[in-house]
Amino acid sequence: MRVGLYPGTFDPVTHGHLDIINRACSLVDNLVIGVAINRDKGPLFTLEERVAMIEAEVAPLADKTGCVIEAHPFENLLIDCANDVGASVIIRGLRAVADFEYEYQMVGMNRALDNTVETVFLMAEAQHQAIASKLVKEIARLGGDVSKFVTPAVNTALKQRFGG
Repeated sequence: MRVGLYPGTFDPVTHGHLDIINRACSLVDNLVIGVAINRDKGPLFTLEERVAMIEAEVAPLADKTGCVIEAHPFENLLIDCANDVGASVIIRGLRAVADFEYEYQMVGMNRALDNTVETVFLMAEAQHQAIASKLVKEIARLGGDVSKFVTPAVNTALKQRFGG
């Protein structure tokens, strides 16, 4: 069974994330969504809320693709998380050149720590390339419509969080 790890903070999960998850399912049998605790980023949603959102949003994808998808919170090194869940591949989504530069450095460090775990980059589909959780939160905070960037459930959660 080929296990992949798709890490991120998912604060909140967007259509871009779901696109990558859906496409990653064609590469692996079991996809672990690594939900980073990352206290430094000061997430809008708690870890529990982010995990619950991901679990709810990926259930239909798991049914559709036949891939086992699970959420796994982590706070350790990414490469250690990959080993903890038995992943042989780390899945990373790319939106722009700036993403690549950072990810390129991360791959080098991860390979130095454990060269048995590969990293695969998936380019976001064109309609999702501009979507970033940070921007989605900012638009929602200022009362803008984020319904084209997130699912209805996530949109509702954002509205509730910002009192909208």
